Amino acid sequence: MEIKVVNEEKGILDIEISNLTIAEVLRVYLNKQGAKLAAWKKEHQTSNPVLHIEADNPKKLLKDAIKALEKEIDKTVVEFKKLK
Repeated sequence: MEIKVVNEEKGILDIEISNLTIAEVLRVYLNKQGAKLAAWKKEHQTSNPVLHIEADNPKKLLKDAIKALEKEIDKTVVEFKKLK
């Protein structure tokens, strides 16, 4: 998966992500983590989504959201393994 920083200013971070599903999941987690605004957009159907994050420290918030997502995925994997 490719990630490209498109814009980085004080309190704002725009990243281009090659996967729409990941962009949507991160949007949800960022909003739960307390982002002032987290949204994605696509300029065209063939273009990659750009995730826009507004927060006091958007990079830290993104890292925290990714860590929370990783924990939930790990927990889900463990629960699926118990089903065997």
